[in-house]
Amino acid sequence: MNHKITIIGLGYVGLPLARLFSTKYPVVGFDINEKRIAELKSGKDDTLEVSDALLKASLVSKNPKSGEKGLFCSDKIEDIADSNVYIVTVPTPVDKNNRPDLTPLYKASETVGKVLKKGDIVIYESTVYPGVTEEECVPVLEKNSGLKFNTDFFAGYSPERINPGDKLHTVEKILKVTAGSTPEIGKIVDDLYKSVIEAGTYLAPNIKVAEAAKVIENSQRDINIAFVNELAKIFNLMGIDTHDVLKAAATKWNFLPFQPGLVGGHCIGVDPYYLAQKAQEFGYHPEIILAGRRMNDSMGQYVASETVKQMLKQDLKVNGANVLVLGFTFKENCPDVRNTKVVDVVRNLEDYGINVSIFDPWANPDEVKHEYGIETSTKMPFKKYEAVVLAVSHKEFETLNIKNLLSENGIIYDVKGILAKENGVTRL
Repeated sequence: MNHKITIIGLGYVGLPLARLFSTKYPVVGFDINEKRIAELKSGKDDTLEVSDALLKASLVSKNPKSGEKGLFCSDKIEDIADSNVYIVTVPTPVDKNNRPDLTPLYKASETVGKVLKKGDIVIYESTVYPGVTEEECVPVLEKNSGLKFNTDFFAGYSPERINPGDKLHTVEKILKVTAGSTPEIGKIVDDLYKSVIEAGTYLAPNIKVAEAAKVIENSQRDINIAFVNELAKIFNLMGIDTHDVLKAAATKWNFLPFQPGLVGGHCIGVDPYYLAQKAQEFGYHPEIILAGRRMNDSMGQYVASETVKQMLKQDLKVNGANVLVLGFTFKENCPDVRNTKVVDVVRNLEDYGINVSIFDPWANPDEVKHEYGIETSTKMPFKKYEAVVLAVSHKEFETLNIKNLLSENGIIYDVKGILAKENGVTRL
């Protein structure tokens, strides 16, 4: 089968996948964001997931034909009309009430449905609860195409496993789970991914199994981190250093080395709500999953209150104090600010009447301002602060002399636990 592939959504997941497939197939990368398309056509990726050199080497100037290879980026629907494989990689967020928001999936499915033809395959990579592909997306495809599912067109699912900012575990080096709407289509989908994924693939029995496997991967991590966060709160009351405890416990061969901290991002901080929502539809209230979410969602307030507590111990004025937060992205060495929990730290500090400054060399200040209404800077500050909160362990902070940023009796609150224990440093 001669595949021509369209990737819908060119973000942290879609672009690396499109680039990879373009090494063997004709690929159209489609995104409704005109600015993003223009940026990619110039050979630049602001997410930093694909290097400029690698991106430029993959790009072709015109829509590739069947049998050719290369990546053509477009925001025009007519450019994707002659593909026969469509891979949807749009985000799946939650709303302000932590309910799954499938709007991006619906809109992407509408777009694909308008160009869908007999024999085409639509593969979803977006993280969802079991049943979304066949029960939510397929009806949209049928309505917009006039075609019949599993007769005229088919579906697949292959959950994304992109780890933003990770240059070691890139898309081709992570084993890929695959599934199809029929056994025959499952084999075609699996072979397609197997042709570019060096780490290999695992063909799941059906789409719902693949969807469930993805959503529990991140739910499991969320619960494990919540447990360690609870330990950190307990050990703090006891005057015991949590990181020392974890280091000692890790000497056992089967101990899981999770670390306490802020749990944000578009996966771990979101996916458990998708599973919880579906469980509740079946009349089951998921206690452990939601308890883990409550614990992790409380950590921003906890970090802020502990910072203030340490300031008071040093006889520092809180109301009107100047505090510097180092880092705003949801994880280190990555520009992704989606669902960052550092914002909870900032807003809780501001509730105490504190003047908060934020220094993050990775975060785009315009994007932060647009998403959160908060000012950040990519430039090193040159003033003194009553407290510094190390919220994200960017590599730039490893050599930063944080003590030079402190006023007299100033304190450092180390959320990430990367600084040495000494006077004036409190670790989560």
